[in-house]
Amino acid sequence: MRTIVKHDKHTMTTVARPKLRRLADDAGLTIMVCVFAAVLITLVNGKTWELYDQMVYSVCVGLIALAILDGARLALPDDPLKRRRWLVPGLVLLVATAPIAHFCGIVVGSLLLGYGIPDLHDYPNDKGQRGMILFALLGIGVMALLILNRERVARIKAERTEATARAEAIARQALQTQLRLLQAQIEPHMLFNTLANLQGLIALDPQQASTMLDHLIQYLRATLSATRAESTTLAQEFAAAEAYLGLMAVRMGPRLAYRCVLPADLRAARLPAMLLQPLVENAIIHGLEPKIEGGTVTVEASVRAGLLEICVSDTGLGLPDTQAPAKGTGVGVTTTRERLRALYGPRAALTLIPAQPHGVLARLTLPLETP
Repeated sequence: MRTIVKHDKHTMTTVARPKLRRLADDAGLTIMVCVFAAVLITLVNGKTWELYDQMVYSVCVGLIALAILDGARLALPDDPLKRRRWLVPGLVLLVATAPIAHFCGIVVGSLLLGYGIPDLHDYPNDKGQRGMILFALLGIGVMALLILNRERVARIKAERTEATARAEAIARQALQTQLRLLQAQIEPHMLFNTLANLQGLIALDPQQASTMLDHLIQYLRATLSATRAESTTLAQEFAAAEAYLGLMAVRMGPRLAYRCVLPADLRAARLPAMLLQPLVENAIIHGLEPKIEGGTVTVEASVRAGLLEICVSDTGLGLPDTQAPAKGTGVGVTTTRERLRALYGPRAALTLIPAQPHGVLARLTLPLETP
């Protein structure tokens, strides 16, 4: 059996690019340090006319030292714990790099400037050169510390970004768990009320109870898939609402009339599952059922200011205090608000206001999400 490994070239390129980018960044920082060192040397010597030459020599020394030290550093594993083993060899390499980089830098700089190449035999005996080697060692050390510190800061930022991503993933998982718990509160709330009404109707009117049971089955079919999903379409939500209103119309008879208005261009809009049903249920239970003559429930969807707006209005008894919007204390309203807060934060809202001339208007506003 042959095992074929794909994308090896792509993987090697992906790994190599960050190292090349780090080397380029280190080169930029090295050039800045070398220019500063050249200016400092020129100011100390008092020979300002040698500034250009000093900059050429200094940059050549710094880039050669960078090639040696960064080449060794990038060859080491990225794990900080494993790199600690190379601390002492790294310091030895840093000290050894200073004379090598200084002499090679002077040779390369002299070639670039058109000067004579220094003799390696006389190079160590020159007191001035020994001082410059020590200065080069100091500059290389500063350069190495800056590079390592920048790498440490970048690693801390990467770890912080990774930790933030993990925290967000955990928060999303917690949110989904919370939504499932909140949604589970809605389903028994509606089902228990319906079964209790059906139980009472069986003794009074078995035929009507049978019809009501048929409508209950239709409603459960309409909502079964929605209750198992985290989101659904507005068309499915309206279908479930119409099935529920049909179920209630069997029980209430001519006391209940309803109307559902859903524009064709909003049928595919996405929203959390079972978000509309508790509002329709509240309109029936708290608005129309206690009213002797009953009334009408209207469910309508529209778009306002780029937001999806769903209104459930009834001509029932209205709010206890008609002078101000109500916060709602029922399980359905409270759970819906908690779901909106968990999913959308301040971008979504549910308000209950008095309807005109009487009744309640529940206005649900949330971001418009279309395929």
